[in-house]
Amino acid sequence: MNARIIKDKAATTILWASMILVGLVLAGIILFLVSKGWSAISWDFLTQPPRNQMTEGGILTPLVGTLQLVVVSMAFAFPVGVFTAVYLVEYARDDTFTRILRLAVRSLAGVPSVVYGLFGLSFFVIFLKIGASLLSAGLTLGCLALPVIVGASESALMAVPQDYRDASYAMGATRWQTIRKVVLPAAFPSIITGAILSVGRVAGETAPIIFTGAAFFAPNIAKSLFDQIMALPYHILVLATAGTNIDKTRPIQYGTALVLLALVLGVTLIGVIWRAHLRSRSRSLK
Repeated sequence: MNARIIKDKAATTILWASMILVGLVLAGIILFLVSKGWSAISWDFLTQPPRNQMTEGGILTPLVGTLQLVVVSMAFAFPVGVFTAVYLVEYARDDTFTRILRLAVRSLAGVPSVVYGLFGLSFFVIFLKIGASLLSAGLTLGCLALPVIVGASESALMAVPQDYRDASYAMGATRWQTIRKVVLPAAFPSIITGAILSVGRVAGETAPIIFTGAAFFAPNIAKSLFDQIMALPYHILVLATAGTNIDKTRPIQYGTALVLLALVLGVTLIGVIWRAHLRSRSRSLK
């Protein structure tokens, strides 16, 4: 047998084994959370706020707070990330400044989340005097999501064939018209991938929001960007480490973790379906 064929089969086997291993780990986590937290899931659990020192009631307040954080962070990170990628791909020259900028963006992806929390505390809460609030926490999480969105958007824009741009220029379109009408629609399905990954990370982060806006307990849902909020990941941490009766709140801990996992997987599934729909529609238009 040819050595190249042997190497190809070995690599394929390793990749399949890795994929199966990851799938088994994910399935194990899901089954564990379902077995421990399913008993806590009910309509009241999802629609009632915590009460009696968080040993009773539900998770409505942290659930809505998590969704609010996702909306605020994506409202900031998605347009800024996409426009940054457009600048890097379509406008920036291949010079030292651009290379440093790309390196800085990629380096931000490896910064620990607690560092983003300290940055948000120093900049948004103290320097800009926004205070510990939904806005400060959302902007901090938006900074956390920026590198993923910029990287995914940049790769998507670079994958658009140059022929698309040349054809648009030949029709008399300007550069901005070409980007807006041709390049971005062609790249949008892949850009969504970065947004999906960012939503999953934003929804599950704890360290950045502890310093910038998450409350140990808030009786009501935040009605303003300047209100403090509860969030599912911080709520789990509080119940597991600082609760007055940890044994009594353990089912709530697992139930909250199960809801958070379902929320992240649900948003990811919706994003994947939407991306597939956009891709199929773009193919049908060609």
